[in-house]
Amino acid sequence: MLRRSLLAAAGAGLAAVIGMNPVLAQTAAKTAKPLTIATSLPSLSFPFFVHMQRQLAAEAKSLGNITLIETDGQNSAPKQTGDVEAAITQKVSAIVISPLDVNAMAPAVQQAVEAGVPVVTIDRRINGVDGVLAHVGADNVKGGEAQGEAILAAFPNGARVFHLQGQPGAGPAIDRNKGLHLVLDKHKDKFPIVFEQTANFARAEALSVTESGLSGLSQPPDVIVAANDDMALGAMEAAQARGLKSIKIFGFDALPEALARVKDGSLAGTVEQFPGEQSRIAMRIAVAFVRDGKQPESKLVLLTPIVVTKDNLNKAERLSEMK
Repeated sequence: MLRRSLLAAAGAGLAAVIGMNPVLAQTAAKTAKPLTIATSLPSLSFPFFVHMQRQLAAEAKSLGNITLIETDGQNSAPKQTGDVEAAITQKVSAIVISPLDVNAMAPAVQQAVEAGVPVVTIDRRINGVDGVLAHVGADNVKGGEAQGEAILAAFPNGARVFHLQGQPGAGPAIDRNKGLHLVLDKHKDKFPIVFEQTANFARAEALSVTESGLSGLSQPPDVIVAANDDMALGAMEAAQARGLKSIKIFGFDALPEALARVKDGSLAGTVEQFPGEQSRIAMRIAVAFVRDGKQPESKLVLLTPIVVTKDNLNKAERLSEMK
């Protein structure tokens, strides 16, 4: 039901119409109005964004007759800004973007809107810009809350919490942090946060930060919660190096590698936010607007994240990629 309702909200698209004959769909896609769409993701050094880019490309191919300009922000706001400005100069049909920084990327997105280029944001919203066609993402506050609730359930008698935050200025990092605190701050006596620091969504930095954080504590934490899987995997490596196998570790993103570690018990859980579905819906919204003038039924499409554990691994979007 969720997928069908989201398809409707996104305006479906030629090849996505439920019940359409596959041959007719293929023919319609080939004869559809040709488009050039630019995609801009924060950094393709992160597996999460590589997956999103693949799904954007797959949906563009499915919809047909779309030339995709794929750009990599390389974790640099100036680089991503330059990519957006280049797309405007090339007079692309639309831009689908996940902004590296919700504030730093606002001027470039504003420039695109003023140039008449439809913009759909995914995963990360942009601050202070009116005129964005739509935003498609996960409700990251609810995702952070889900992590917090999972910790409460795993430790009914309380736990010492070690928290690795995401990249400052990134919308998901801000919202996941907010959600986690909304839950844990109500139980400060039983669930004190004994360490809290950013590791910028990076595995190597999380390894280093966790090693340093653990060294500074008089006793190990009971749980490590990270704002993405790369940091959770870095923290796992640091904890295992110290022989701290009893620490439960929770990540966020449901990467295939993290799912494998959930399966073998190295990670207690990870949050699935359906990034592939986000990407496909965003592409459908952009294409429906520039081809047919169809406004999205909602300017804000948010998928509700869930915590994936050993008990519900089948809910993970990328389970088939798990090795």
